Amino acid sequence: MKKIIFVYGGWEGHQPKETTELFSKIMEKEGYKVEIFNTLNVFLDEKKLNSANLIVINWTMGKLTSEQEKGLLKAVESGVGIAGWHGGMGDAFRENTGYQFMVGGQFVSHPGGIVEYEVNIIKKDDPIVKGIENFKIKSEQYYMHVDPSNEVLANTVFKNKEFYWIDGTVMPCIWKRKYGKGRVFYASFGHSLEDFNLFETKEIIKRGMLWAMGEF
Repeated sequence: MKKIIFVYGGWEGHQPKETTELFSKIMEKEGYKVEIFNTLNVFLDEKKLNSANLIVINWTMGKLTSEQEKGLLKAVESGVGIAGWHGGMGDAFRENTGYQFMVGGQFVSHPGGIVEYEVNIIKKDDPIVKGIENFKIKSEQYYMHVDPSNEVLANTVFKNKEFYWIDGTVMPCIWKRKYGKGRVFYASFGHSLEDFNLFETKEIIKRGMLWAMGEF
């Protein structure tokens, strides 16, 4: 039986415990063994990490020690998949640039706060988003610094008059990539548990986790 490690914590505004419970239960129903940790010290346990097929990060902000970062990156580079959403993965460990290099992007702002925006599926034949149409969501629209080597599956366009200089900017919001032998998946929606009331958001995260652990 394949195993998934969920690691949650950090800033509580993103409801890390609640969203972790949601997706851990979904993956248990899919037939996977799930372990949940509320400590970053799990990244020091090489044997534990290497026994997993997937690590799900849900830890907004915070800081990794050099040894914790090294342990996590080594596991992913060796072939353990990693997946996450919103600030739980894309605004985790702001001082750890090695971690950001692995993720493929870093949050820098959410202009306008909670806004309605559209997620535009651009790689419609990819199994993570296949059959899912463009959809609207009311949440934080993440402005990110992103790695040009990402394989972008969806983007979003900023329509912002307050920050007029970014009006019309096209920003990746769902991507996948490789880090060594490991598969990396990220989606920038997911500010709160409510974001996952949509079929599209919940399904994309589930498929992204499945892809990252090599199921397709």
